[in-house]
Amino acid sequence: MRWFWIDRFTEFVAGQRATAIKGVSLSEEVVDEYAPGATYLPASLIVEGMAQTGGLLISQMAEFKSRVVLAKISVAKFHQQARPGTVLEFKCEMTSQTLFSAFITGTVTNELGPVAELELMFAMLQDDERFEKVVLFEPAALCRMLRILRMFEVAVYPDGSPVLVPEHMLEAEKSELNVYQ
Repeated sequence: MRWFWIDRFTEFVAGQRATAIKGVSLSEEVVDEYAPGATYLPASLIVEGMAQTGGLLISQMAEFKSRVVLAKISVAKFHQQARPGTVLEFKCEMTSQTLFSAFITGTVTNELGPVAELELMFAMLQDDERFEKVVLFEPAALCRMLRILRMFEVAVYPDGSPVLVPEHMLEAEKSELNVYQ
């Protein structure tokens, strides 16, 4: 099972910025049991939520074929705890990209104000003997998750045209359906 720390995208401009939200719930074990007597979403999972938001923004540029991993947390400033009953908003903007890396800056807020400020660096794993067989997500499973996160409902290119589901993901979905029939 993969853990996702965002619930859905509310904005996604390919190659530029993304916004996602996450409802913090007391029903999540990590919120209720991380620090007995103090219920909140751990800071590490707030970082992970931003990494997922930014990582998907970066991955989309290569139609989710590249293997993007969080490589470095350059800045992580926390202003308040994320308590149950609040909705976190993760806003990230891509600040630069090279062949092997990409950088984002991000803010996390809730209805009470700022929660965190983050700067993250991502690495793109290259096809060499160390990584050529590393598959982070099966295309059909990733496509299902992106649909659940409503990414394709809100994703657009900078000119406003819609971001469509990549063909290789559609093919993987069809292949998976054929296996079950």
